[in-house]
Amino acid sequence: MLVKRKIIKIDEDLCNGCGQCILDCAEGAIQIVNGKAKLISDNLCDGLGECMNGCPQDALEIIERNADEFDEKAVENHLQENKKCGSLKMSPFDQSDSTVSNWPIQISLISPDSDIFENSDLLIAADCVSGVCRTFHDDIAGNKKLMIGCPKLDSQDEYKKKFEYIFKTHNLKSLTLAKMEVPCCSGMENIIKDALKSSGSSLKANIITVSRSGKIL
Repeated sequence: MLVKRKIIKIDEDLCNGCGQCILDCAEGAIQIVNGKAKLISDNLCDGLGECMNGCPQDALEIIERNADEFDEKAVENHLQENKKCGSLKMSPFDQSDSTVSNWPIQISLISPDSDIFENSDLLIAADCVSGVCRTFHDDIAGNKKLMIGCPKLDSQDEYKKKFEYIFKTHNLKSLTLAKMEVPCCSGMENIIKDALKSSGSSLKANIITVSRSGKIL
C-alpha cells in the first residue's frame, strides 16, 4: 500500500559510488548498481536518513513522496539473505585459466557484510599489481579471495572504515596485501595497518611489494 512518507532520494549526478551509504544503512536498503548508489526497494527504507551522514558528495536527501510502507519483516529477510551473499557478490567463476576463486571486486563496491570473508585467505591488491606482475596468479593470488583498489583514486578514509569493519566482524584465516613499489601504494599499507589496529584484530598482514618492472621484491 502506497502512503505519503519520508524516504531517501539519491542524486546520481552527485554520487561517486563510494559505498559509504551502504555502510551507514542498517536496513541494507541501498546497493551500488553500475557505479551508483541505488535504493533497491522502498519498503526497506525507514526514512530516518542515517545513510546521509557520511556521504562525501551530499548526494542523499530525505524527501516526502508516495511509497510503500516501511516493512521491518522485509528488512529482516533482506538482511538474512544479504548475509549469505553480500550486496555485491565476490562470485565464483570458471577457474580453468585462473587461480583466484572470485571475480576481482573493487574495494569500494564489495559489501563488508558478505560471509565470503569468513575463514578466508584474503588478498587485497593494488590495481596495478596484476597488470605488471606476470606471475601474479601463481606467486601471489593462489586461491585467495581477491579485492582490488587504489588509494590514490578512492577515499583512503572509506577504505579504512571498510577494512576495519571486515577485520572486526569476520574471522579471516590470513591477510595479504600486494602493492607496487610506488609512493601512492604506501598509503594502502598504512590503511591496512591502521584498520587492523583500530579493529582490535590480532591478524598480521603479509605485505608483498612488486617493483615497477614486475618483480616480487
